[in-house]
Amino acid sequence: MHTTTTRQIQEWLDGRAREMTALLERLVAVESENPPGRALGRCARILREAMDDLGLSPEIIEIPGAPPDLEEPCIVRGTAGDGDRLLYFHGHFDVVPAQSDRQFTAVRRDGKIIGRGTADMKGGIVGMLYGAAAAKELGLLREGRIVVHLVCDEETGSVVGAGHLRDAGMIDPAAVAMVTGEPSGGSIWNAARGAISLRVEVHGREAHVGQADRGVNAFQHMLHIARPLERYAAEMAGRHTAFPMDPDDAPGTMLVVGGRSGGGSNFNVVPGSAYFTVDGRYNPEEDLDGEVERLTALIDEAAREIGADVSVRVTQLQPSASTEARHPAAATLARVVGEVDGAQPRFEMCAGILETRWYAQLGIPAFGYGPGRLDVSHGPDEYVEEAAMRRAAAVYARYAGEMLS
Repeated sequence: MHTTTTRQIQEWLDGRAREMTALLERLVAVESENPPGRALGRCARILREAMDDLGLSPEIIEIPGAPPDLEEPCIVRGTAGDGDRLLYFHGHFDVVPAQSDRQFTAVRRDGKIIGRGTADMKGGIVGMLYGAAAAKELGLLREGRIVVHLVCDEETGSVVGAGHLRDAGMIDPAAVAMVTGEPSGGSIWNAARGAISLRVEVHGREAHVGQADRGVNAFQHMLHIARPLERYAAEMAGRHTAFPMDPDDAPGTMLVVGGRSGGGSNFNVVPGSAYFTVDGRYNPEEDLDGEVERLTALIDEAAREIGADVSVRVTQLQPSASTEARHPAAATLARVVGEVDGAQPRFEMCAGILETRWYAQLGIPAFGYGPGRLDVSHGPDEYVEEAAMRRAAAVYARYAGEMLS
C-alpha cells in the first residue's frame, strides 16, 4: 500500500474531524464510571447510533448472568466488509471514577480534548470506528472484514464483557490480528502484565469500648497480617522483566496492599470485622498460580502467629499476554505506524493488563496501539490530542488494508 493511499485516508479523516470530536464529546458526557458500572447501556446506545451512521452494521449484545451492580451490561459489536479474512478492533467504553463531575464535560484546548475517558479509551474508540469506516469506504477491505468489539467492564477485570465473547465462541481463533486502541503514547504494546487481586477478610468479636478486653480486634489482626505482604511487594518490585518497557515505568512486578480497606461498626466498638485488598500486576515471567499460593501461605502464617480468623478470596486472576515483535502481524503494524507517524515505533510491554490477553490466549496476534497517553489516563487532567486521534484512525485503516488484502 503506497503513500498515495495514506494521503487519501488522511484526507478522508480530516474531512470528518468535527464529527470525530463531536462523537468523543458525546461519549465523555456519559458517566460510564466503573465501578460501580453506571450508564453502560446509555453509552452503548450512543455507540450503536454512531456505528450505524458509519455503516458498521452494529448490534448490542446483552450479557446474561452479569453482576447486578453493572447497569445494562452489554457488548457493542459491528462489522465492516464481508470477506473471509478477519481483523478485530477491540475497546472498552467504561471509565474509572472521576475526580470531579466537571470531567464529564469535554473541554477543547490547544488541540486537545480534556475529560474523563478521552485517553482511556473513548478517544481510541472514536479512532477505531472512523478507521474501520475509512477502510470500508475507500475500498481497502478486499478480502476481509473488520469486526469491532466494544465491551463494558475492562476497568474491573473484563470477565463479564470480553470473557463473554470468549465463552460464547464469539472470538474466531483464525483471525489475522487484533488491535485495541488503548493509550500507548505512540508505542506498540505487544505484551502486558498479568493480574492477581485478593480480598482478605479478618474476623474478630465486637465489644463495647468499656469492655474492650472481651472483644477480638479484627483491625489489629489485619495490621499484623498485612505486614508480610508489604515485604512481599517490595521483593516482587525487585524482580525485573526482560521485556522492553517505557523507561519511566518500573520494570518489577507492582503490588498495592490496602488499596481498599474497612471494617468496624462504630468508633466506640471493638471492630468485629475488617478487610483489605491486595492488587498486583505481574510480569510475564512470573507463575501466577504459584504466586497465589505464596500470598495465601503468607496470610495464613501471619494469622496463625496471633490466632487470627482470616479468609482469602481471589477476585481476579488474569494471565499476561505477549506477541513476538518479530511476528509478521507485528512487523506490518510497526511499518504502518512508522509511515503514518513519520517515526519508527518502539515495541514495549504495557505496565498494566490489556484485553489483548483474551485474543492472545487463542493464538491471535494482539496489540495495543492508541492515541492517548498512559501517564495522563485516570488523572484529573486526562486528555487526548485531536490530531493523534486522527493519526491513530489512519493507522487502523492502513493496517486493515494491509492485513486483509
